[in-house]
Amino acid sequence: MINEAWKDYSENSTPEYRERLIIACLPYVKSCACQLSIYAAPSQDVNDLVSAGVIGLLNALERYDPAKGASFKSYARYRIRGSIMDEIRSMDWVPYSIREKAHKIEKSIQTLQQDGIDDPDEEDIAESANMSLEDYRKALSEVSSMTLTMLNDTLYDESVTNEPEDNGRKDPEQLMIIGEMETALSDALKKLSEKERLVVTMYYYEEMNMKEIGKVLDISESRVCQIHTSAILKLHARLQRVHTDIS
Repeated sequence: MINEAWKDYSENSTPEYRERLIIACLPYVKSCACQLSIYAAPSQDVNDLVSAGVIGLLNALERYDPAKGASFKSYARYRIRGSIMDEIRSMDWVPYSIREKAHKIEKSIQTLQQDGIDDPDEEDIAESANMSLEDYRKALSEVSSMTLTMLNDTLYDESVTNEPEDNGRKDPEQLMIIGEMETALSDALKKLSEKERLVVTMYYYEEMNMKEIGKVLDISESRVCQIHTSAILKLHARLQRVHTDIS
C-alpha cells in the first residue's frame, strides 16, 4: 500500500497525493512508535514518538531517491524508525546503576565467550557475574531500557558509516568494515539459543511487540523482554570484540 501510494505521488506530485501517501504511512509510524515506546523515558509520551516518526516520514519524502535502489517503503521505514530512536536517545534517562549492571553482565558474557562457550546459558552468566539466577533475571528486566541503542550503535558507528543514501560515497575501507560487521552479526545470531533467535527475528524482522511474541511462545511478556535483553547483550558483547579487532 505504501509503495503504491508512492507510485501515485511520484506520477502526480500534488498536495492531494502527498497527503494520501502520508496517510498510507501513518499506521506504520504509530505501530513503530508503540513498539519502541518500551525504551522511552517515563516523561516521553507515545504521541511524542509518533510526532518524531512523522518528522522522519516527511524527511523521507524530501530525500528519497529511487535511483539508489531501495523501495520507498524500505527507505521510509528506516527514516521513521531512526527519527523515533533519536527522540528516545535525546532523553538519556538510564541511571548509572543500571548501566553498571549491563556492563557487568556483558563482561561476564565476553569472558565466557572467550573461554569457548559460544552460547552461555542463564546459569553460566549468573554464576560468572556472581548473581543468583533470580537476581540475574531481575537485572535483565532493568537493563532492557538500554537495548534500543546498544546493538545499533555498534553496527552503525558514526566513524565508519553514513546514512543509506550516502552509500555511494563510502570508500573501500568503510565498505569493508561494514561488510565485516554485518557478517559478524549473521554469525553471532547463529550462536544464540533457538528461543533468543526467535524473539530477535519476531521483534526486529516481523516487527511484533513483546506481548504478541509472548502469545506465540506461550510465555509472559516480561519473560520475552528478558530473553530479548539477553540476546542483545550477547550480540553486543561479540560485536564489540569484532569492532575492536577491525577498527
